[in-house]
Amino acid sequence: MARAFLFVLDSFGVGGAQDAEAYGDLGANTLGHIAEFCAAGIGDRAGLREGPLTLPNMSSLGLLEIAKLATGDYPAAMPMPERVFGLHGAANEVSRGKDTPSGHWEIAGAPVMFDWGYFPTEGDAFPPELVEAICREGNIAGILGNCHASGTEVIARLGEEHIRSGKPICYTSSDSVFQIAAHETHFGLDRLLELCQVVRELLDPLNIGRVIARPFIGESPETFARTGNRRDYSVPPPEPTLLDRLVRGGRSVHAVGKIGDIFAHQGVTRVIKATGNHDIMQASLAAMDEAAIGDLVFSNLVDFDMLYGHRRDVPGYAAALEAFDLMIPDIHRRLKPGDLVILTADHGCDPTWRGTDHTRERVPIMAFGPGIRSRSIGIRSTYADIAETIASHLSIAPGPHGRSFL
Repeated sequence: MARAFLFVLDSFGVGGAQDAEAYGDLGANTLGHIAEFCAAGIGDRAGLREGPLTLPNMSSLGLLEIAKLATGDYPAAMPMPERVFGLHGAANEVSRGKDTPSGHWEIAGAPVMFDWGYFPTEGDAFPPELVEAICREGNIAGILGNCHASGTEVIARLGEEHIRSGKPICYTSSDSVFQIAAHETHFGLDRLLELCQVVRELLDPLNIGRVIARPFIGESPETFARTGNRRDYSVPPPEPTLLDRLVRGGRSVHAVGKIGDIFAHQGVTRVIKATGNHDIMQASLAAMDEAAIGDLVFSNLVDFDMLYGHRRDVPGYAAALEAFDLMIPDIHRRLKPGDLVILTADHGCDPTWRGTDHTRERVPIMAFGPGIRSRSIGIRSTYADIAETIASHLSIAPGPHGRSFL
């Protein structure tokens, strides 16, 4: 028994989901389309990156073989590695929906087999009685937005009116989510977080997965910028997860980034807050140094999804992937005999796809560590196989979903 390190590259899908058509995502392929655009020069940006997508470390961990397994094709123009190390495969999602909680909970061994509540796409997103209750219980004069929207777009459009009126900006997406944007100083960060907790309670009967606080700063559309003080208020997972099982077994779970929020802080012994992929990786590397035998360090790299996938920014996504790839040797250097690292994703967010929402895709699994030999683990029937692999590695009892690929 040693330690386990789980990194979720938020939204880094590899295409090929068998049920993609049911979600309107037939043909979506985050990795494949980024590689295709980069090969054609569409993924270039002066001063940021240029040329084919190049991920030498993940390619050596089997990423290109994973893509071929998931879709039947290698990503365009990506250099092939001399050899592949570790375990590599892809996983299907069985949870209903393609959102962050469902993906993470299934990774942790608790698939979502119920239907989330959603808000309508036409007309007002939120019913009058809900808006009335939010204003009454939250002590606000009204709300702005009340629509499906991109967060950056709706803040640019309504931010100045929000500052003048004091009304928070409320919006949703195709996920089961209620998002509230408010200015950190004019409205107040503490007031925003308190309002989100009020809304969280009001939405429980509607089975809405998350309420997200989206604080921002600036005084005009040109200077508005969201800050790192985002907070997610999630409903608890539907059953005990790998995290709960580890804590019951006396182990520590180090939750880096937004992992604690995603699991409603259940099964988490230590919350490590960080914003942006670089800082999240630095915090994760520090947690690796501090983790004891039997511990799990669980990190979410949010920028892939939040900054690049949802904003349909191909060059930005490609550059972020290449920057993360350069950090993988830092992970290797911290490994001790018996350690296990797994790199995966929670869903797709193809930046070449229509709209701005997540995409239903298979996700990659790259697992490595001292003594782990190279082999394909094929296409797994559920993300929950990741949880059971970590459970087996850390010598705790198996859960009811999934099976280990060790």
